[in-house]
Amino acid sequence: MGKKNKLSAGKAAAKAVKKEKAEKKATSKLTKQVAKQKSQSSTTNSTAKGKSKQSPKKVSIDDDQEDLDALLAKYREQWESEHVVSEEKLGGPPSRRANATFTPCPLGNDLYLFGGEYFNGERVSFYQDMYRYIPDKNEWRTYASKTQPGPRSAHQIAATPAQGGMLWLFGGEFSGARQNAFHHYRDLWAFSIETKAWERIDTKLRPSARSGHRMCFWKHYLVLFGGFIDTGVKTQYLNDLWIFDTQNTFKWVEIKQNDLRRPPPRSGFSFLPEKQGVVLHGGYCKKYVKGQRTQGVALEDTWFLKMDEDLEKLDWMKRRKVGYAPNPVRSGCTMALWPAKSMGVMFAGVTDTEADEETMESTFHKDLYGYQLGGMGRWVSLNLKRPKKKAGGRRKKKPNPVQIQQQQRGNGYDSDNEDSHHYRSDNDNDEGEGGEGGEDLTRSTEQLCISDSPEPAPLPPQPAEEEEEEDPDDPLKTIPLERYNVMLAVQRNILYVYGGIFESGNREYTLDDFYTLDLTKLDRFNCLQSCPIDALEWDESSSSSSDSDSGSDCSSSSSSSESEGEEGDELPEGFEFDPSPDSSVELTQQSKLSAAEKEALRARAQAFIGVASNTARTEQEILSTPQPGESLRLFYERTKLHWASIAILQSQGKLRGKEMRKQAFALADGQYREYKPILEEIERIRDEAGLDEKEVSVNKVGGIGAGSTGVDSRNRR
Repeated sequence: MGKKNKLSAGKAAAKAVKKEKAEKKATSKLTKQVAKQKSQSSTTNSTAKGKSKQSPKKVSIDDDQEDLDALLAKYREQWESEHVVSEEKLGGPPSRRANATFTPCPLGNDLYLFGGEYFNGERVSFYQDMYRYIPDKNEWRTYASKTQPGPRSAHQIAATPAQGGMLWLFGGEFSGARQNAFHHYRDLWAFSIETKAWERIDTKLRPSARSGHRMCFWKHYLVLFGGFIDTGVKTQYLNDLWIFDTQNTFKWVEIKQNDLRRPPPRSGFSFLPEKQGVVLHGGYCKKYVKGQRTQGVALEDTWFLKMDEDLEKLDWMKRRKVGYAPNPVRSGCTMALWPAKSMGVMFAGVTDTEADEETMESTFHKDLYGYQLGGMGRWVSLNLKRPKKKAGGRRKKKPNPVQIQQQQRGNGYDSDNEDSHHYRSDNDNDEGEGGEGGEDLTRSTEQLCISDSPEPAPLPPQPAEEEEEEDPDDPLKTIPLERYNVMLAVQRNILYVYGGIFESGNREYTLDDFYTLDLTKLDRFNCLQSCPIDALEWDESSSSSSDSDSGSDCSSSSSSSESEGEEGDELPEGFEFDPSPDSSVELTQQSKLSAAEKEALRARAQAFIGVASNTARTEQEILSTPQPGESLRLFYERTKLHWASIAILQSQGKLRGKEMRKQAFALADGQYREYKPILEEIERIRDEAGLDEKEVSVNKVGGIGAGSTGVDSRNRR
């Protein structure tokens, strides 16, 4: 009985303690609620004076709901602050840049330019500006906000009229000023033309990071193909196909393709939409062959991607070449879409050809072509028209029979037939109006299609004729300078030509001139902004620039030095590059070394590999040192300006022309021979390890292709 009473007493005490804790908790909660109501009441009184206080009994807002609304309001305020767009009217066009995007507005007359890069010969700068060009006012405006894509180049933008007009951006690349390393983007952004604000679209599945790819819209599908990834050692080209649904799923889908029936990997190609699908043409890629120099390949094939809303039915078809295709084959010439005619418009480009095993020659173009997207596709040559002369004007010089025959053999078309848009293809001989508006200009020799017919019998010599006076209205004089990687856009039947890259010697100039051409008239280019080449800057090391000055002195010192080639490109008389070394001689020389000497040589070679990979070396150290795998010819071509400046300094400016180049080559040859045993030992180390030169190459100061031209230029990707 006593035990039972003790148990009941213990339970009662526990209940009392529990009850006391519950009362304290309730009191604390009530105190917090009262304090909260007081703070809300004081806030209401401070913001709305004169209003009667609300009774606490009338406040029925749930605390959790009230906190949620406040949180949403806070998020909304933060989003608006991050998306505030600043607009600025510019006094002129954007700063000089290349590899940007130039996109026509899908719902108006304006054009949008985003990003790009500028290389001055020493350092590279990347941009993230969004510019708007208003043709009616010839005015540039820029838009900026806290939320926008980072600085980049070689990205891609596609436009759609949906949702008030949107510009969709994907990918691109960025690097440091010295281009020692590259970063490729894989982000997707949408730019609203109505609000001028950017929004990032994050998805779990998305294409890999890349540059040089192409995108376009087919209905509400964003179509992406190809591109490249620059790892710093080699450039990997892609040929994967991705679709992003901007209306329903908001997701990326990778399309499975038949490897035997799809375009090979490439970048920098044309990618234009058509009613039934998307047309792909051309592009560029590099081939890496072990033991050989990297080969840049300009592609000329054309493919058609038949589209369907059922993404499993997408299919590639290769098209035949029909009409006046661009000749010779070129790269750096992406076509712009001319929607009114369902045609792609191509301008300029570059053709790289091997002059010999060691040198590459680049030919730049400034001709204009069109590609009809419908049906099986057809190439046409877009030629400018001469204006008709008024009656009583100067009589036109009549071409002689030789010119007529050469033109007919080269063009392969009937001169009596010409279509209303002044372009022609190999089978176009109808729909003409007798050449209304002027006569068709003969294309240059490089553009003519060569006939397979035998040579005609020589014609008798023609009588001399008076030379025709210079025609100030000649439309050929209005054609912009030849170039590649030009930015093209067609808006309301007007072709806009902006910037591009022009190479002269070992210099790579970024242009910022601006032209327009009425495609319905094809009468003349209208220059909105010029860009004289002699006014462009190019930064080089002190030794290079000093030798540039001396080079000009050399060219003007005597007529004989001018006849030997500009800037001393030819080898001085009496010197020859060593032919391919005899392996048996090398083995004999190697066998004569003692074990200690071989070990010491290997140690020096391994140390040299470490020094060559050091990016902190000065410009002088790099120019005075041969690179592993570099022949004497390549070493001299890379560093001849450096040795020329030394030769001038050593002679106190007395050496000029041929003598200066002779001494410069002697200095380079002596330096190369000093390092030759080390370079040969490095080759043996690589051979023993089974490594290809490309697999062990290092980033030099200036990065891959920095400051180089031709295939070695980073713009040839």
